[in-house]
Amino acid sequence: MAISSERRLKQVYRITFPNGKIYVDLDLTGTLTYLGSPSAVRQIAEDMSPEQRRDFSVRKTILWESREATDAEARAMEIDYIVSTRANDPAVGYNIVPRPRS
Repeated sequence: MAISSERRLKQVYRITFPNGKIYVDLDLTGTLTYLGSPSAVRQIAEDMSPEQRRDFSVRKTILWESREATDAEARAMEIDYIVSTRANDPAVGYNIVPRPRS
């Protein structure tokens, strides 16, 4: 019997890069090794020093998870965490949307 999509483990997580900047993303499958695909890949590369590019670790921190939430509720939580952590502020993180309020 297949598990319904509403029972999958949904997670909002934060990736912390060696330079201290963050990226907040959503995983609707609860995959342990999933690290997202930030849209700001070029900016991340530009922000990393040559030393950081040669040997770096990222940290994945689960900020929220649920098997009960709908996909829409999980997406709303992702936006809430992007805003509350300021991951969409270029000085703090790499999320491009939602755009920070001025």
